[in-house]
Parts: sequence; C-alpha cells; structure tokens
Amino acid sequence: MKPVIYLRTASLLTLIHAVMHTIGGVFGKPDPGPQQIAVAAMKANQFPLMGATRSFWSFYMGLGLAVTIFLTIVAIVLWQLSSLAKTDACRLRPIFMTFLLAFLLLAVNSSIYFFSAPAIMELLIAICLAMATFTSRPGAAR
Repeated sequence: MKPVIYLRTASLLTLIHAVMHTIGGVFGKPDPGPQQIAVAAMKANQFPLMGATRSFWSFYMGLGLAVTIFLTIVAIVLWQLSSLAKTDACRLRPIFMTFLLAFLLLAVNSSIYFFSAPAIMELLIAICLAMATFTSRPGAAR
C-alpha cells in the first residue's frame, strides 16, 4: 500500500482518539464514591498561582482539553502530510518518524499512568506511521 493510505488511517485514528478523549476523559462523569470524593477535593482546594487562583481541577480540565486540541491538530497535520506524500513521500520520512516516536512514547505514558484503551489506540496510530515510513523509502513498492 502507499503511504497515503497509512497516513490517512493514522489521521482518522488520531481524530477518533481526540473525540474519545474528550467524551470519556475530559467530560466523563466520575462514578459515585471515591471518584466523586476525589473530584470534589480537586475542585474545593484552590490556591494562588502566578497571579491567578486555580485548583487541581482547573489543571485537570485545562490539560485534558489541551490534549484534545493537540490530538485534533495532529490529525489535521497527518491528513495534510498524506496529500504531500502523494508526490514526495520519501522526503517526509523524518516527519513520519517524529510522529511515530511521539505516539510510541504516548503509548508508554498511557500504559503507565492511564489505562490500555488509549495505549492501544496510540500503538495502532504508531503502526500506521511505521508503515507510512516503510512504504515511503526509496525503492519501496508503489
């Protein structure tokens, strides 16, 4: 297959990852019991920081939305790269490899600090990026 297909697949998987992160992570409802108690504590304890009053809940929401924004932008960039790969995929290999490394590191981070669903999605995206890199090398079957 051509790198374009792998990049577009990676782009769509990244967009799905962004949507699921937003629905399940950022705007997900905590279960009754310990989860609700933890969220209440995160919201209740506010502190001054760099001229503003914030809570750990503010950081949780802000960083969660930041991840959604960046995943969405990466999905768009991967789609744009797929268009460029139609004519000059070989020159884009360093960019593919950079994104590949990023998604592998995200998968490790997700498996250590979160859970398997995002890690699996990130590994699938990394596989697509690895295949895009492999199929864009000089002399690859087109």
